[in-house]
Amino acid sequence: MIRHFSATDAIDSIVSELRETGVVIIDQLETDEVIDQFNNDLRPEFDRQGHLFQGDFNGYKTLRVGAVTKYSRMFPRLIANDVVLAIADAVLGAHCDVFQVGSTTAIEILPGESSQVLHADDTCYPSHLMQFEAQISVLWALDDFTEKNGATRVILKSDKPDHECEYETAPIYEAVMPRGSVVIYLGSTIHGGGANDSDKPRKALVNTYCLGWLRQEENQYLSLDKEDVDRLSDPVRRLLGFQAHGPFLGVWPDDPDGLWYKT
Repeated sequence: MIRHFSATDAIDSIVSELRETGVVIIDQLETDEVIDQFNNDLRPEFDRQGHLFQGDFNGYKTLRVGAVTKYSRMFPRLIANDVVLAIADAVLGAHCDVFQVGSTTAIEILPGESSQVLHADDTCYPSHLMQFEAQISVLWALDDFTEKNGATRVILKSDKPDHECEYETAPIYEAVMPRGSVVIYLGSTIHGGGANDSDKPRKALVNTYCLGWLRQEENQYLSLDKEDVDRLSDPVRRLLGFQAHGPFLGVWPDDPDGLWYKT
């Protein structure tokens, strides 16, 4: 089963479990008020563009919104949560000067959707060449996650088959959790959205955090206008990749110290 933690549990204990099994749940990491506001902010975008990303992999009864940063004033609070950042730093920090957000995606699984194909999120990188994790994924429950409404399905690291064709026959656990909670899993962890057999949608926000020297899965520099970035705090801008990695990677001639934005 997937082990549950609280926000007050020791980061070392959470990270140890994450490394051992590939997945953890932290219950009720955010308040109902913040989740309500975030859902309200995202509703127009789900309705406007959510259907554009439907297909065999994403599903035909699932809505998706990318570049979530610019759609909700609550987003910086979620992406820069202290507990989440501490876990990301513990997993990624030893292999980079800074880590960064790789992608931001809001997902709404509608009633009648079937289970998503099981997969790993780090396949956008040549992860088979790396001896360490390239990223982690942090999936926020914007509704209660239940076995009936499409809670994320996960294969623990110890149960991971050698071949993709064996994923569906391996032991699979559902990330059942109340809204405001997060399920955090390694980039190599096999997972997928569950079937929604309920009569209500199931919404989530998934943010990935990756090594700072990798190209981000979502191109923040084209997704966000300068005005969008100017409104963000300096730490959030840096998380989104608006800084150099070390003295040479990603430098900008107009800002030779590599910081891009002044604090």
